[in-house]
Amino acid sequence: MTDIANPASAPGLTTRQALPIWTMLFPVLSVIAVLAGLAKLGALGTIAAAVILIGAVIAAVHHAEVVAHRVGEPFGTLVLAVAVTVIEVSLIVSLMLAEPSAGPAGTPGAASSLARDTVFAAIMIILNGIIGLCLLVGGLRHHEQRFTLRGMSAALCVLAAMAVLSLVLPNYTSSVAGPVYSSSQLIFTAIVSLILYVTFVLVQTVSHRDYFLPSGDVEEKDGHAPPPTDPAAWSAFGLLLIALIGVVLLAKGLSPTVEKAVLDAGLPLTVVGIVIAGLVLAPESLAAYRAARRDRLQTSLNLALGSALATIGLTIPAVAIVSLVLGLPLSLGIDLKSITLLALSLFVATLSLGTGRTTVLQGAVHLVIFAAYLFTTVVP
Repeated sequence: MTDIANPASAPGLTTRQALPIWTMLFPVLSVIAVLAGLAKLGALGTIAAAVILIGAVIAAVHHAEVVAHRVGEPFGTLVLAVAVTVIEVSLIVSLMLAEPSAGPAGTPGAASSLARDTVFAAIMIILNGIIGLCLLVGGLRHHEQRFTLRGMSAALCVLAAMAVLSLVLPNYTSSVAGPVYSSSQLIFTAIVSLILYVTFVLVQTVSHRDYFLPSGDVEEKDGHAPPPTDPAAWSAFGLLLIALIGVVLLAKGLSPTVEKAVLDAGLPLTVVGIVIAGLVLAPESLAAYRAARRDRLQTSLNLALGSALATIGLTIPAVAIVSLVLGLPLSLGIDLKSITLLALSLFVATLSLGTGRTTVLQGAVHLVIFAAYLFTTVVP
């Protein structure tokens, strides 16, 4: 049996074996589509850009899994989480700079709430959509799945603190009117968010790494697969970055079309934040789904909750810096309806992930909450 933790114990997969042709083709096509402005070339160009975008997302998932298999848990799940979040920050900042910062009569424009809408959408997608889907699929396929309780409890603890400090507390401070922080409060929140995220990563990868590792019986199920060779892993890492960049830039090019379609349909602009978060989280969603199908729920939860933490811990400091340096307004506080859904999501996640075992029932509950979030966004 191949020892995944010790790649030298067996011959690894070669570059040709680990990286099929299509996984190398779509990242390159995504960059070409961006350079050619394919999303701006009418209806056919938009459709072609969307197809390439989907292909690049699937390719990114494959490359992330190759890298994750080479470096082992929990470092592998961090690769995709951090990479996608960095690209997400770039997308949000670029759209903040592109959108008007003020609306009619000096009211805040779409740019001021874009970061808030995207971060909140990402949290709801992860806590209810991704985790719910993984628990449902894993429960249907394997009846009951197990994971390390201590790691997930630590992740939920950090996520609750970061979410409330970033998205709820701005509604109740009095230094500045409205759902915004003063400059000093924004700096403080950015610093503590980054500190909490860095501390979590150190705990996950150094001091308590065993809290985030799959159980021995799960590891044995996938132990027969040899890890990729170093050249294959480095090639996958490079193609992963290219694919992620292509995904985000294509998403940016398609965003005006999406925004116009949202407005034409009479939907609130909050839907744009959901679309952005959904596109950016697509690679992680597919990777987590595939891990749950293989009875590797620990990997799925590492991906999901790690992404939620990275979304706040990296995005909030980045947009705070942009807001302060460029003088852009930044609305972070969510409304009462969103606060209710956030509290419900955190409460249910604490219960469903509080025993170390899950069934199809927990997945169904999370997906119902996700459906309620989407419905009340469209029909507020």
